[in-house]
Amino acid sequence: MCTMIRRAVFLDRDGVINRAKVINGKPHPPSCLAELEILSDVPEALHALHKADFRLIVVTNQPDVARGAQRRQEVEAIHKALFELLPLDEIRVCYHDDADCCHCRKPKPGLLFEAASMAHLDLTSCFMVGDRYRDIEAGQAAGCKTVFIDYGYDEKQPTTYSIKVKSLGQAAQWICAYQGEREWTQSKI
Repeated sequence: MCTMIRRAVFLDRDGVINRAKVINGKPHPPSCLAELEILSDVPEALHALHKADFRLIVVTNQPDVARGAQRRQEVEAIHKALFELLPLDEIRVCYHDDADCCHCRKPKPGLLFEAASMAHLDLTSCFMVGDRYRDIEAGQAAGCKTVFIDYGYDEKQPTTYSIKVKSLGQAAQWICAYQGEREWTQSKI
C-alpha cells in the first residue's frame, strides 16, 4: 500500500531558492539562466524537507513577462535548471502583473489552491516560505503556516507569520522540528 503525501512546503523562488538581485532595496529575479545563483543552503534544506515527506512546490510571480521585460523562455530555462539541480516536485508560475487582476498572483492564494487540488494536499498541514509580504499573505489566505525569510528589503513587510528566519536552511530546520513535534503529539492522543 502506498501512502499519499498530503503535505507540502510551498516555496517562493527569487530570494528563497535563488539569489535575488536587490536594486534600490527591492528584490528582482535573474533576467536569464546565466544570472541564476542557487543560495548555498538550499540543496541541503530541500533534501531534508524531501526526506521528511514534504512535496516541494515552487510558487512564483514572474510579472516581468507581462511587462515585456523578460521572455517566457528565459523563465522556463531557469525552471528547467532548477528541476535538474534540486529535488523539486513542481513549479507553478503566475506571469501576470497586478493590473491583470488574476487569481494566481500572490498575495492571492490561487497558485497554492491549484497545487493543493491537483495533489490532494491538506493545506493546514502545509507551509509557505517566502521573503516578501505577498508570499506570506498568500500562505495565510490558503491556511498554511508561514515562514518569513527576512532580508530587510525596503518595501512593505508582513506583520504576522508563524516564524521569521534568515535562510531556507533555518526554515527547513523549524519546519522539520515543528512537524516532528506535531506528529509525536498526535501519536500520543
